[in-house]
Amino acid sequence: MKKHNFSAGPCILPQDVLKKASEAIVNFNGINLSLIEISHRSKEFVEVMENARNLVKELLNIPEGYSVLFLQGGASLEFLMAAYNLLKIDGTAAYLDTGAWSAKAVKEAKLLGNVEVIASSKDKTYNYIPKNYTIPANVDYIHYTSNNTIYGTQFKEFPKTNSLLVCDMSSDIFSKQIDVSKFDLIYAGAQKNMGPAGTTLVIVKDEVLGKTGRNIPSMLDYQVHISKDSMFNTPPVFPVYVSMLTLQWLKDLGGIPAIEKMNEEKAALLYTEIDRNPHFKGFAEKEDRSLMNVTFNLTNETDKDTFDKLWNDAGINGIKGHRSVGGYRASIYNAMPIESIQVLVNTMQQLEKQLS
Repeated sequence: MKKHNFSAGPCILPQDVLKKASEAIVNFNGINLSLIEISHRSKEFVEVMENARNLVKELLNIPEGYSVLFLQGGASLEFLMAAYNLLKIDGTAAYLDTGAWSAKAVKEAKLLGNVEVIASSKDKTYNYIPKNYTIPANVDYIHYTSNNTIYGTQFKEFPKTNSLLVCDMSSDIFSKQIDVSKFDLIYAGAQKNMGPAGTTLVIVKDEVLGKTGRNIPSMLDYQVHISKDSMFNTPPVFPVYVSMLTLQWLKDLGGIPAIEKMNEEKAALLYTEIDRNPHFKGFAEKEDRSLMNVTFNLTNETDKDTFDKLWNDAGINGIKGHRSVGGYRASIYNAMPIESIQVLVNTMQQLEKQLS
């Protein structure tokens, strides 16, 4: 039976991508060698890296003056790298605290300097996006997390600032159109919309680097990685390759405008049922609801066993809510077909019929 995979990450990937990736493990491009046993400096893999980088630039319409990197360590390492590369000695960075990951970013940045949390939604278990906050003058940068996987909230507009703008887009990059020119640093773990866990996409404006006055360890220095075309150390060969395949799949689908329309339709289908069905209630404030991670609860927790059996019997996987929130979370990233969302909606309606 088909599994409908709503896992928050690592998450669903397109079936065509999985097929091509599995073939490359055995015989990459007909060279009778596996992708994961050839040199990362071979012309075959250098071409993969270049193609992946070019697809990122094309899909996001990245202007001149930006570098695209495929690194390691996930967003968790970027929490530290962002501060190392942009927070000046005796400088101050401003952070928006909208969930567990932004809180971790704050913690890492505090190891290097002054951090001011200018707004937080922690008071309501991060179920909304703060508004009407004031960005201090003369901060080195402002940092925010565009989509909050655990709580199901998402920024609908990016902060307006004259300072450098940094964004962790791990869970919604490539899901909607963005103006990269408004950002100075974007980073994103691959394992939501781009590929398997193991590589991290970094998009950085070249002119903002090298101005902190710090001695930066080589592995944490964006300029070092730029100078080596993401190959200062052995890159994560397989995750970069699968990311390239996924980006090509997205391009063939019609690019970001096409997938954004599909994502809006998928989210609308599920949120409509949550709001209609008396046995469910959404967790996040409606105006801040994520198009990627739909969080919801039962109105009566005594129905939990009944509902859990229904969705398990339907072949649904990965919708248990995060332990800090409870309830349910349906992650509906780019590769999630609307047919699987319809199966979940049907299951929710089945619960309603059983209890009526």
